[in-house]
Amino acid sequence: MVSHWPCDQEFLILAVSFWITLTCNAPLWRAVLKGRDLTTPDGWLFFTGFGVSLTALHFLPPALLGSRRTLKACLALFLCIASIAGFFMERFGIFIDSDMARNVVRTDSREAGEFLTWGLFVHLAIFLAFPLFILQRIELTQRSLKKAIFMRGTSLATAVVFGAAGLMLNFQTLAAMMRNHKEIRYLITPGNVIYSFVRVLSGDSANAPPRKQAVAPDASLGPAWKKRKKPVLFVIVAGETARAANWGNRLGPDGAPRQTTPELDKQDIISFPQATSCGTSTEISLPCMFSPLGRRRYNEKAINASESLLHVLERAGFRIVWRDNQSGCKGVCSGLEEQRLHKSVDAELCDGTYCLDEILLKNLETLTNAQENLVLTLHPLGNHGPAYYKRYPPAFRRFTPTCDTADLSKCGKEEIINSYDNAIMYSDHFLARVIAFLQAQEKEYDTALFFASDHGESLGENGLFLHGMPYAIAPKEQKHVPMFIWFSTGYARAFGLNTACLRRVAENPVSHDNLFHTVLGMLDIDTRARDPDLDLSAACRGR
Repeated sequence: MVSHWPCDQEFLILAVSFWITLTCNAPLWRAVLKGRDLTTPDGWLFFTGFGVSLTALHFLPPALLGSRRTLKACLALFLCIASIAGFFMERFGIFIDSDMARNVVRTDSREAGEFLTWGLFVHLAIFLAFPLFILQRIELTQRSLKKAIFMRGTSLATAVVFGAAGLMLNFQTLAAMMRNHKEIRYLITPGNVIYSFVRVLSGDSANAPPRKQAVAPDASLGPAWKKRKKPVLFVIVAGETARAANWGNRLGPDGAPRQTTPELDKQDIISFPQATSCGTSTEISLPCMFSPLGRRRYNEKAINASESLLHVLERAGFRIVWRDNQSGCKGVCSGLEEQRLHKSVDAELCDGTYCLDEILLKNLETLTNAQENLVLTLHPLGNHGPAYYKRYPPAFRRFTPTCDTADLSKCGKEEIINSYDNAIMYSDHFLARVIAFLQAQEKEYDTALFFASDHGESLGENGLFLHGMPYAIAPKEQKHVPMFIWFSTGYARAFGLNTACLRRVAENPVSHDNLFHTVLGMLDIDTRARDPDLDLSAACRGR
């Protein structure tokens, strides 16, 4: 017969809270103890006071929610959340805020599967399996309802008193820290997870509009369309996770010169070397870059409730097609023609889980019809981590050694960068093929391409990996992105685009805020929604 260990409910809550404080909040401890000398009395006072306050904070939710029948399940859930969150914060240097929670909620099973590494299982075996085993062996002592209410009320009051006392010991220091580094609050786990997910789930259900609010209802074709001889084929590529630091000519991690975009370098593209993104995740950047609000007037609720650039172009008379090899258009193409190709069956390009981005070019010519104007948006998988090695075929494994696992902790920095650069080279090849496709259509169409990466990526700088950091504190690697335009000679002639002028404009700082207005300008769409100050082509048309 298996013996159980008797235990009071409040003592069990305290023990679990203390375990979470010590084992699941390492990034938080590092942040608050940075630069402090724990060998001094002041250092120890701060450490003790903060630890008491943090434990008291963890004590309150299960003490408020758990009864004798539900307490063990509640504590097990808290342990699971804290252990998993602690692993990802520690391993990738992330903060868990509403944006990160939204990324998790709306990711797909393919992306989520890449994070199920042996490193995660080992971590959970150490920091989760042990307390769950102890929790399973414990038998909570029975007591009368009156005594249970008294004990729970007393314990809650005690937790509040001790928590407040711990804060008061370091109030001035903590107040200044939280005021100057607000992001630290998103390291307090499991509170950060619970708060962020509740906020996202409740907000998404409450704010889902029955229909999108119209943007640019006055959109119509401008004067340049009156003398046209050909229809237009305009491609927008919303790239994925390409950062400017690894785009083009630079030095590799071995110090040798490295070119990651050799095929695009041979094309007559106009590149914007000082481009910044609207967000640090696809969930934020993709809707934002297709919105007239942009980063400067960012309002998540308003952006998601409104039509995008693609709806404006459809209203002006274009056929719109969204082709996706990622996790969807995030509402940008809602109600428009969408082709999801990530589950295609193709022996050359797909392995049953992922497809290489060239799947987006498969049978592309079937969409063309010389009787209509077409705007085609491609959403590739690009450089999405952590499994960079899966983003390119073997022929593009040119920089070695590579990191051939999704568990980045098992790879050196050079291996991670090499794999990422190989994926950039494959993106370069993919984009060069898009241009080649457009060049092949020049007899029937005037053709153009607008490319912008949705956000960048951290590859180990300052201990950070992947993306999704709060924008205010995100490093430049997650915000500085490649962006360029290309158009045929016929397109430039038809719309009066001055290439030399555009190259001069391209040297200035630009951002995702320019995309909405520049595409409208390049296509000569008349609407009050187009801001000439944000239209990069405005000063270079009609010359």
